[in-house]
Amino acid sequence: MNNLFSRRQIIKTGLLTAAGSSFLKNIPAAVATVAGPAYNGIKDPWFGFKVGIASYSFRKLSVDDTIKAMQQLGLNYISIKDFHLPLTSSTDERKAVIQKFKDVGITPLSCGNITMENDEANIRRAFQYAKDCNMPTIVCSPHPDSMPVLDRMVKEYDIRLAIHNHGPEDKRFPSPDDVWKAVQSYDKRIGLCIDAGHTARAKADPATAIVKYRERLYDFHFKDINTTEPNGNTIQAGRGVLNLPSILQALIKIKYDNLISMEYEGFPENPVPAVAETMGYLKGMLAVMSKK
Repeated sequence: MNNLFSRRQIIKTGLLTAAGSSFLKNIPAAVATVAGPAYNGIKDPWFGFKVGIASYSFRKLSVDDTIKAMQQLGLNYISIKDFHLPLTSSTDERKAVIQKFKDVGITPLSCGNITMENDEANIRRAFQYAKDCNMPTIVCSPHPDSMPVLDRMVKEYDIRLAIHNHGPEDKRFPSPDDVWKAVQSYDKRIGLCIDAGHTARAKADPATAIVKYRERLYDFHFKDINTTEPNGNTIQAGRGVLNLPSILQALIKIKYDNLISMEYEGFPENPVPAVAETMGYLKGMLAVMSKK
């Protein structure tokens, strides 16, 4: 009931009792305000954050339909999954798809999640893919023994790796703690993609991990889940059990400036309504925090 009450406050009355003034002190100062009924005069409802979509959410949609959905939602950033741009594509095919997004003002900031084996050819393919697409970050799940190869590749290509944790069933990297332990002695371009839901299912606190591993946090998957048990599934933001205000507070605290990828794994045939609800809830939290 407390979670539902907070949700009602955000959406209906613009109140968030859990948010304090500490949320505000690190929000980008450049944000200006103009008249606007939706967000009570806030010019940028994202407060300088780069909020986009993990295209896995739209895995049943074509590239063209994904673009239409993003335009409908007003999203300008994407992390591209190979459903929309196969790893087996040619350089020309990659550039053509990327141009489709750019032509309508959508910027691809990362790709993935890409599974990598302990094999240089396999890993190089992913780096070349990202290079052809001019994407600065690869969200990935590499073999734990591949770190020396990854170290060479990030230096050669100057592309960052954001290793994605996948929760208790992940035999490679269940939590951000496991990623951090694996990457510390390697090039700083090897870092993390913290997934809020999978992190909580691994019995770690997403907000704590954000702050603790800020130096190498290169992508973030924003979501809510219905339970932190291993069988937990994505649910619309504010309907689940995660402490989303604390997660957002942590991102504000560290002045996070990389991609926040909203990811919704449910309703693959028609994901837009659920993504829109999650997006609205996230905007609502930011709007409320701006008044504290």
